[in-house]
Amino acid sequence: MTSEQADTPTTASRFLNRQLSWHDFNRRVLALAEDTSLPYADRMRFVSIWAANLDEYFLVRVASMRDDARNGRIRIVDDGVTSVSQYEGALDMARTQHAEAQQILSRIRTEMTEDANALHLVDWVDLTPEEQAELSAYYADQVFPILTPLAVDPGHPFPYISTLSLNLGLLIVDPHSGVRRFARVKVPVDLLSRHLPIGDKAVQLEQVISANLDKLFPGVEIIERTVFRVTRDADIAVTADMLDDHDDDLMTAVESELRQRRFGEVVRVEIRSAATPELRNILASELGIEHDVFFDVDGRVDLSSYGNIDKLVHGRAGFSLKPVSPRTPDEFAGIGSPGELFARIRKNDILVHHPYDSFEDSVLAFINAAADDPHTQAIKMTMYRMSGDGLIVEALVRAAEAGKQVVVVVELKARFDEAANISWAKRLERAGVHVAYGFVSLKIHTKTCLVIRREEDKLVRYCHFGTGNYNALTARLYTDIGLFTSQPEFGADMSAMFNSLTGFHVPVDYNHLVVAPADMRPRFIELIRNEAALGSGGHIRMKMNSLVDPDMIDELYAASQAGVRVELVIRGMCCLRPGVPGMSENISVRSVLGRYLEHARCYWFANGEGIGKPHYLIGSADLMSRNLDRRVEALVPVIDPMTRKKVDRIIEMNLADDRRSWSLTSDGSWIAPDPSGTVEMHVLLHEQGN
Repeated sequence: MTSEQADTPTTASRFLNRQLSWHDFNRRVLALAEDTSLPYADRMRFVSIWAANLDEYFLVRVASMRDDARNGRIRIVDDGVTSVSQYEGALDMARTQHAEAQQILSRIRTEMTEDANALHLVDWVDLTPEEQAELSAYYADQVFPILTPLAVDPGHPFPYISTLSLNLGLLIVDPHSGVRRFARVKVPVDLLSRHLPIGDKAVQLEQVISANLDKLFPGVEIIERTVFRVTRDADIAVTADMLDDHDDDLMTAVESELRQRRFGEVVRVEIRSAATPELRNILASELGIEHDVFFDVDGRVDLSSYGNIDKLVHGRAGFSLKPVSPRTPDEFAGIGSPGELFARIRKNDILVHHPYDSFEDSVLAFINAAADDPHTQAIKMTMYRMSGDGLIVEALVRAAEAGKQVVVVVELKARFDEAANISWAKRLERAGVHVAYGFVSLKIHTKTCLVIRREEDKLVRYCHFGTGNYNALTARLYTDIGLFTSQPEFGADMSAMFNSLTGFHVPVDYNHLVVAPADMRPRFIELIRNEAALGSGGHIRMKMNSLVDPDMIDELYAASQAGVRVELVIRGMCCLRPGVPGMSENISVRSVLGRYLEHARCYWFANGEGIGKPHYLIGSADLMSRNLDRRVEALVPVIDPMTRKKVDRIIEMNLADDRRSWSLTSDGSWIAPDPSGTVEMHVLLHEQGN
């Protein structure tokens, strides 16, 4: 804090712990699975999302947290929590939620079993002899041929266990020698469905395999069998020193790190709680782990596979929410030619809100129009997580092959999308696209596209600014905002940004865009302090995924102390403690979780352009240190009156939702939404539009 700010109470309690706040968020996801007003498949989908989130947490967070705990290092805001207690507390929360998730799933399964119209998820022993025989025949024909039994003995070393693979661990006795051996069978859930349907029932694949192990291990006695799953540290870091070892080639360095990630440290072993000490000791010894790495499971191992249960029932009525088709935005309807699309953007800025507005009919249509339009001279894009269905890549390839100048800045270090991004980047390069790979020390996280057209005797720039990735698949699940504009000042700034990204990243003075890491932090400080200077006349509304940066939190505390009303909508982590007298009594925090993943970031300052003249920003950045200091991010002002009304509507709907909105209290706990609430934003925005 500086001397210009009001004094903020200097107490360890002014921040909430980041790691525990993340677990609170994931618990809010799990709570959706308890909502009996939702269909069975959707409740299980939230169990699956919870589990997948926890998987990612262990993949990228736990190893570094444990290292911090060992070395007494704290890399979080000063919330008074030691690295050791933080690590232990996070694991305790994970274990507690694991048990809760099993209980929730068990209740859902029971409800389904009691419902004559539902799919029944049963165990092998619950099947009739005829059903068991039918599945055994399926096993012999479709499963047995692709299984590989791996025994451990002097001639067969302990097998490599890949991360997140599902396995059967066996203790086997040779009836002749009496020697006990360990064996492993990988359950091929990457090739076959985890759940095998039979009539109105479904049973897990590993149970079918377990019931037929005599065919894999004939002539031996199996004295124990258990299901286990290994999670390895998957975080990778590419440094400048690594580039020296790879001839300054960022792609080669990332590819090398990806190969090493396969052998990352084991950070978790999920295992059935009934597993014996003998089997656990074998796993601990061979994997090189301590016993505190074991996560006992009293129920099903790997709950992330329950997100696709609805595919087993082929549209059974009432089993899952009715699919909702996105609408074609009015501004993109009835367009007969690429020129007409660009003429509409020239006439007025256009703001779209996904998934209510179709990604394919807006963003993809914009890029396709640019690719096919003979007047297009150049297309420049940033790609963080590249399109899951490849249609954007194919449009860019088509444009390059037609002789247009196409530039794509690909972020090779986008976590868990590294391999896919490398593959798409190579495809683009083969087509003649100019591909740049960003920087070692900065991730390119901004979501921007620039199209340059020759119109009569001049060049006109058309811009798209997004809050989400250029990915058609996630655009159906995440709520995001996109702005199309031909405002010359925005186009000039975006051109300068791309020149910086593909050149040597020299400092750029932007006139209108707010770009990290250059000027985003100071611009936010300026806007917050402008509101604070007006006291009770100040008003701030922010919607983001996470609020973690301690300096930004202190600025908001100072604004609250000055009398500014601060309304925050934060989906995930929040280290700010609201409602504390003398510190944050004018700040409220809510989190909306429901059918879609809230992903749009927008920032509103009541007096950002003068008293009574609001300032709007949308873009790719959250208020986290990594976004402000270690990523290239871009926020764009929203200036058109009609697009501002749409942003107002989005913020107001988030603040009005009383069916899916949680509220954060001063003690760090979250108040669940009222089940009798009548405003559910995700439903109303589909019904009413934006």
